[in-house]
Amino acid sequence: MFEPCDHPRVFGVPLGVDFPRALVDGLTARHGHLPPESLARVRIIVNTRRMARRIRTLFDQGPARLLPRVDLLTDLGEHWDMAHIPDPVPRLRRRLELTQLVSTLLDRQPDIAPRSSLYALADSLAALMDEMHGEGVSPGAIDQLDITDQSGHWERITAFLGIVRHYFETGTDRPDTETRQRLVIEHLVQSWHETPPDHPVIVAGSTGSRGATRLLMEAVSRLPQGAVILPGFDFDMPPDVWGAMNNAMLHEDHPQYRFADLMQKLDLSPDQIARWSHDAPANSARNRLLSLALRPAPVTDQWLTDGPALSDLDRATDDITLLEAPSTRAEALSIAMRLRQAAEDGRAAALITPDRTLSRQVTAALDRWGILPDDSAGMPLHLSPPGRFLRHVADLLREPLTAELLLTLLKHPLANSGPARGPHLRLTRELELHLRRHGPPYPEGAQLIAWASALDDDDALAWAHWISDCFCAKTLSGDMPLTDFVALHLDLATRIAQGPSADSAHQLWQEDAGEEAWKAVSALSENAEHGGQIGATDYCSLFHSILTTHDVRRPDTPHAQILIWGTLEARVQGADLLILAGLNEGSWPEAPKPDPWLNRALRHRAGLLLPERRIGLSAHDFQQAASAPEVWLTRSIRSDDAETVPSRWLNRIKNLLAGLPEQGGKAALDAMIARGQHWLALAEALEEPGQTAPEMRPAPAPPVTARPRSLSVTEIKRLIRDPYAIYARHVLRLRPLDPLMKLPDALLRGTVLHEILEAFIKDTLGDPSLCTRAALMAKTETVLAQNVPWAEARVIWYARMERVADWFIETELARRQIATPAELEARGKAWLSDPDFTLRTTADRVDIDASGALHIYDYKTGAPPTKDQQLHFDRQLLLEAAIAERAGFEGIAPAPVARATFIGLGSGGKLVDAPLSEAPPDAVWQEFQALIRAYMEPDRGYPSRRAMHMKSDRGDYDQLARFGEWDITDPPETQGVG
Repeated sequence: MFEPCDHPRVFGVPLGVDFPRALVDGLTARHGHLPPESLARVRIIVNTRRMARRIRTLFDQGPARLLPRVDLLTDLGEHWDMAHIPDPVPRLRRRLELTQLVSTLLDRQPDIAPRSSLYALADSLAALMDEMHGEGVSPGAIDQLDITDQSGHWERITAFLGIVRHYFETGTDRPDTETRQRLVIEHLVQSWHETPPDHPVIVAGSTGSRGATRLLMEAVSRLPQGAVILPGFDFDMPPDVWGAMNNAMLHEDHPQYRFADLMQKLDLSPDQIARWSHDAPANSARNRLLSLALRPAPVTDQWLTDGPALSDLDRATDDITLLEAPSTRAEALSIAMRLRQAAEDGRAAALITPDRTLSRQVTAALDRWGILPDDSAGMPLHLSPPGRFLRHVADLLREPLTAELLLTLLKHPLANSGPARGPHLRLTRELELHLRRHGPPYPEGAQLIAWASALDDDDALAWAHWISDCFCAKTLSGDMPLTDFVALHLDLATRIAQGPSADSAHQLWQEDAGEEAWKAVSALSENAEHGGQIGATDYCSLFHSILTTHDVRRPDTPHAQILIWGTLEARVQGADLLILAGLNEGSWPEAPKPDPWLNRALRHRAGLLLPERRIGLSAHDFQQAASAPEVWLTRSIRSDDAETVPSRWLNRIKNLLAGLPEQGGKAALDAMIARGQHWLALAEALEEPGQTAPEMRPAPAPPVTARPRSLSVTEIKRLIRDPYAIYARHVLRLRPLDPLMKLPDALLRGTVLHEILEAFIKDTLGDPSLCTRAALMAKTETVLAQNVPWAEARVIWYARMERVADWFIETELARRQIATPAELEARGKAWLSDPDFTLRTTADRVDIDASGALHIYDYKTGAPPTKDQQLHFDRQLLLEAAIAERAGFEGIAPAPVARATFIGLGSGGKLVDAPLSEAPPDAVWQEFQALIRAYMEPDRGYPSRRAMHMKSDRGDYDQLARFGEWDITDPPETQGVG
């Protein structure tokens, strides 16, 4: 197949050429004059399964012929000749072992690193060990490094590297994946050296970025019938630039550096890299533009000399669209619109981006047109329904059960996923309403069973017992073996998925996502014995990180020509339109991860990969994709409310074009931007909601028969300030939905404070000697412990009571000298006959003095209302005084009111009397009657936000009233409602 040559045999496929198709075309052309069986003797080694599938697909298109053998790089060790090399230790097992060793080291030397970094250190140590195995670097090579110019943390690093040494000493007996791969390749190279194969061997599509792969490529290139075929080789780069790329510290991030390094290792010059096939690039002018734009940083001064020689810049950029969107949403929508256009035109279009968030946004935008793209990455397992379900179940072991976590699990589609799913959802709804209205925020089994018992429903009682058994009191403290954690976790997940019936079928492990989840947890179960002791928090973190390493392919049938690829898939596929998206620094290229072990200089001296290696590979992917027939280059100017930095490659292209106005570079750049602006304008037009007339300020006037006939005294303030709230609550019968997790807010603090003082006053009525600060604080502590489950709130509220305790006791003794408490939480009612209306109240406390006069008190945790506020808006005490004199309270006959006082328990304490002299009870009652009569008039509406205390105050029904479309300067629009 190959003619003899005196140098290693390396071919290249130009940028912008469909590599798998070029590979097949080249093989076909070279075997056109050979017997049919000659092609079947060819062995092709590729580095991805996708590449192998694409090659097979291209051959299947015909004509009929014998096919070459296509091997995957990672499958070389499956041959019988490799049976003496032990199977690799599972990655998960090695990671768990490293975790235990790192944990032991941290126990012995706690000053090395915080305990919270245990798993991060184990992960990075595993990555370092894989890299050392792959590159053939032993711990001894690191020991010999000159560290005289390094800081004192080197001793700590060597402590961790001692762990790595252990695995190198036993590496051949229990190799990890990287070690075994290198052993396989070394054995294969040695056997070829002794007995070269008599058939063609081709390594295709690899860039030689890893040491073991590079070793294989060098060996194959020297075989009598061996060849290496490089993808995306830049034939337009001058020889002097190739020769200048001889320093990894300076040139590692260049897209062609891996090829330059390979040529130096093989002692090849660029002119000795032959073209594999006659396939021409999609746009040779663009290839030359990209080649110059991406020159190594130290030689970018060559733009000044080589730039003027560039020609055909208009042709080079005719099919490039540059889209710089104001936000990631606009970027995703513009891309989705272009993909939709491609689907209508019947063209193959692919989105290429390493930003998975952006790709999910594009997928969501395409859904409006019913287009499901073929996403090569699928969905991360931890975001799939089984992944989320298993993570929520793990949270039961880590933290006390909250109402939020309980309902999150109960509403999950995999909870009680058997035949009883319908009744389960009904009971879940009833339980949610109960928890929102009555709590508690931290449900317990006995409370849930008591709730179900009150429903008088056997199904509900069995359901509540199931919740109590599977959800409540599952928190684990202390460490236990990982095997026990996994067994407990899976048992709990299965019981929750089954529901109350233990033998019920469930959906947890069904379909693609469930099967992938089962693979993940099965692998964890098999290797858990190597995990040692672990705590609940660490277990949840470990389980989550394991799920993130798995992906789930969508079971739906995607669109055949609308594709989403990662940068790796773009190397081996072909499409009419490529959209290179997310071109911002930190995204593409991805920012190098910090290395806690070795800096760049030490890594280079040891023979390890530099952080820029990944950037160089991304740069090659970018250069290859940007050479496609039609290209979009997109980025967002802002992301997460922060300014972004354009990708270095995009910046270079823009700067080079802008600096060549005489060759038409500036005009070409403007045309690229104009094409992007066109699509941004289309996206903006699509998002334009149109003009809708704003709503007027409402003042609904319902029929008189529908208007409320009874209100409490506290609601009169609302009727004066925000009548619309009375309409929404009592006419429409709408109530704000209580939060699922009750918070220690002002309302709860007021309720708890009233309970404390009520219990304290009751105790002191029978024994006045208990009216002391100590007794008050003891009662406070008891009530807080019973009613406030938040430790921080208990401490704060207790301290607030301490600040006013002395003042309250002093003023309470003074109140006792004047009158004696007669009723606590005293209920009272008074009636109007014209119109028919009932006013209700519950006074915090009513005292009676020696003359029979009443003293009414109301406790306030905040600032009590001022005299003016009471005269015009907050008429609570004034109305209670009117009720006391006209109808009395339960157990208290009507009597004159001597005093009505707010007892403010805010900062320092404060007493504020109601202005009974300025607003006597009879006058207040007449004003109240006039108010109610006014709202019984058929043409009287209930305006929204009539007289709010502050403009910033928010009402419960502001959204219903469309507040924001109008403001308080707009006149209310009275409108009759049926």
